Amino acid sequence: MTGGKAWGRRSFLAAVGVAGLAGCAGPHVPPPSPSPALPHQGGVVDPALARTELVAFDVTARDRDGLAAVLRALSAPMAGVTATIAVGASLFDGRFGLDRPRRLAPMPSFRNDVLDSQWCHGDLLVQVSADTEEPITTALAREIPGVTPRWRLSGFHPGGEARNLFGFREGAGNPEAADARLMDQHVWVQPGDDEPAWCAGGSYQVVRLIRLAMPIWDAEPVATQERVFGRSKDSGAPLGQARLYEKPDYANDPGGRVIALDAHIRRANPRTPGDDARQILRRSHSYRRSAADSGQIFVCFQRDVELGFATIQRRLAGEALEKYLLPFGGGYYFVLPGAVGDDFLGATMLSGR
Repeated sequence: MTGGKAWGRRSFLAAVGVAGLAGCAGPHVPPPSPSPALPHQGGVVDPALARTELVAFDVTARDRDGLAAVLRALSAPMAGVTATIAVGASLFDGRFGLDRPRRLAPMPSFRNDVLDSQWCHGDLLVQVSADTEEPITTALAREIPGVTPRWRLSGFHPGGEARNLFGFREGAGNPEAADARLMDQHVWVQPGDDEPAWCAGGSYQVVRLIRLAMPIWDAEPVATQERVFGRSKDSGAPLGQARLYEKPDYANDPGGRVIALDAHIRRANPRTPGDDARQILRRSHSYRRSAADSGQIFVCFQRDVELGFATIQRRLAGEALEKYLLPFGGGYYFVLPGAVGDDFLGATMLSGR
């Protein structure tokens, strides 16, 4: 789909991964108190691999024993891949009597979204990543009884100096994923949070499937593209700065002469007091299904989806980037805590401990 009013849609810049997406206004969240190490799944704070496929499933199993069998099967080791299992809000509809993560709800439709129900939500989300496509294909070829596929999309990540399909560099605004204390503060649910006890060690995951209006974008001069983002296309630096990781100087640019008031990085993070209290960890992948259908699989992880992604998303209303994006699917999910010992992923959710 290209051109026409369908491209007058907005989304969180699913795939740009620019610095402005790192912060979110809201009450300060104190760093967690030191505690025993929590079990975490892979595929969250790890660097993005070259290939990633996401598959959403609906559970057809009728009772807890059936759901446990599904989770055991999904927890079985998959050679050569990193697999991450998350649960959607619909799994907590009463069928299994599960205690729902407090901030887990169906992803709403934001301003100018054109969401297709066939590409949204799901009881379970399986994210499988590897350096090549073959082990992913092998891993996902397994028969998993008790589920039916809902939607599936394969993406790629160039690594190194990663650039999205719009040609802009990604990742300047991510918190340092190697900093365990920072990840505990912003990404991982902690003991003592207002959550069921079993949620500690998990994380809220947002997925946004976004088609990009490549013909329209490619026809724009570079100066226009840079104005839309608020960054240099070559270096990735904020306009008016020389280096990628420098902060934009909004204090000396109140009228938007250097970085426009509707530029993506300015809307995403205006750098007002409190904006650094919340950060999200972004993991974006490009996809290309056909010449007319290419875009971004935006993924982010956070301790609180409302104060993280949702706040940033609402800030972006009216940004200049809107007309080049068409968000059509995705959902909110909760990444299960890592398994302990011989347990399978989700065992604590089923037991309530």
